[in-house]
Amino acid sequence: MNPRVLVIDDHALSLELMVELITLEGWQPHSATSAEEGLRLAESAKPDLMLTDLQLPGMTGYEAMRRLKANPATAAIPVVAVTAFAMRGDEAKAREAGADGYLTKPITPARLREALQPFLGHGGA
Repeated sequence: MNPRVLVIDDHALSLELMVELITLEGWQPHSATSAEEGLRLAESAKPDLMLTDLQLPGMTGYEAMRRLKANPATAAIPVVAVTAFAMRGDEAKAREAGADGYLTKPITPARLREALQPFLGHGGA
C-alpha cells in the first residue's frame, strides 16, 4: 500500500499543488483546509505523514502540531511544517511545536520529494 500523506493548507493553489506532487510520487494524498479538519482526518485516516501550513486561520499549524503530538492516537505521525513566511527562528519554533521536518514555499517537485523521502522512502510511481 502506498504511504498516506495528509496535507493541511488553507490556500487552494498550494493545497492543489502539494496534492498533485504527492500523487505523482505515488503516495496517497488526503487534504484539509483547516487545522481542526486536519486533526480529525489525522485520527481517522492514520496518515504516514502530515504536512501542515503554519499560517492557518483559527488554529495555527503550530497549535495543530502540539495537539497532534499530545494525542496518543496521533503522536507517532511525523509532521513537516510548511510556510511561505520563513523568518529567522521559525524552524526552531516549528520543531519545538512538534515538527519533524520544515519546508519553505514556493514548493517544487524536487524540494517536496527531498523533504518527504526521509519519512516515506521512494514513491510507488
